[in-house]
Amino acid sequence: MYNKDKIAVIGSGSWATAIAKMLMLNTSRINWYFRDPESIRYMQQFNHNPKYLSSVNFDTGRINFYSDLKDIISDSEILVFAIPSAFLKQVLEGADFDLGDKLIVSAIKGIIPEDNITIAEFFNRYYDVPFDRIGIITGPCHAEEVALERLSFLTIASKTEKKGKLIASCLESHFIRTIVTSDIYGTEYAAVLKNIFSIAAGICHGLAYGDNFQAVLISNAIREIKRFLDHTYPSRRSINSSAYLGDLLVTAYSQFSRNRAFGVMIGKGYSVRSAILELNMVAEGYYATRCIKEINKHYNVNIPIIDSVYNILYEGIAPSIEIRLLTEELA
Repeated sequence: MYNKDKIAVIGSGSWATAIAKMLMLNTSRINWYFRDPESIRYMQQFNHNPKYLSSVNFDTGRINFYSDLKDIISDSEILVFAIPSAFLKQVLEGADFDLGDKLIVSAIKGIIPEDNITIAEFFNRYYDVPFDRIGIITGPCHAEEVALERLSFLTIASKTEKKGKLIASCLESHFIRTIVTSDIYGTEYAAVLKNIFSIAAGICHGLAYGDNFQAVLISNAIREIKRFLDHTYPSRRSINSSAYLGDLLVTAYSQFSRNRAFGVMIGKGYSVRSAILELNMVAEGYYATRCIKEINKHYNVNIPIIDSVYNILYEGIAPSIEIRLLTEELA
């Protein structure tokens, strides 16, 4: 079995920082990768991340910092990836490392652009990692509430219950509870899809649609998720459980949702480029929208909300016009 004290966090953003906080409560030490050596020096001096969740203080004496991917992978048995999906391939390309029999854990709620594959599929296809050595961490959970130690639930997906429970044991605490499932495919794609619907919710808010309409939008969104999952990977799953409906709700409604914030700006008239620059963080749903649109060419699932978001973000259709057309298709 894998050694919990040889666990690594690959990434330094808000979710990576939240995961590091959770891990520190369950291990004697962690390995942590920062691409920028200057951020490591700052952490070692001030004990908090200079850019994200700066209110979280760390016992840096229990952290081994790395700026070299090969070294941290070599020194770790469990690798938790928390890098935005749009940059994962770029970060790993050119790095000389061997994943061997490592346990790969994805905390990335996105999809690989151009390849149009999930993170689990990416590691399986490009690095020959079998699916039974891949785990998924998903919500409903925001990094900001983890920082505040507000009660939160995580869903851990793993093909084997033993590995799922191991990953869960690394994260559980008095404010974190976990649910273990075997539905790797469903939880990953639900996490991708809910980001797109969160952008839609933000756009509608930016256009001054009220709570009544938002309720209709999100009730249609969960049905859209179910249709997509049932067509692409049928399985016995309860779409109303936390990993699916719960994650959708928190991302669509929360003040901490970057995808919703991105959508609000689009609804208020920002260009896509301006909204990306203003947000100053990655809105995974932006990239996911095009990926899902491409994937759906093979399945032809009825996904009117995603189609509308795509038309706004990539076809330049005015949000006011596109959402008005969408209202005719919702029920």
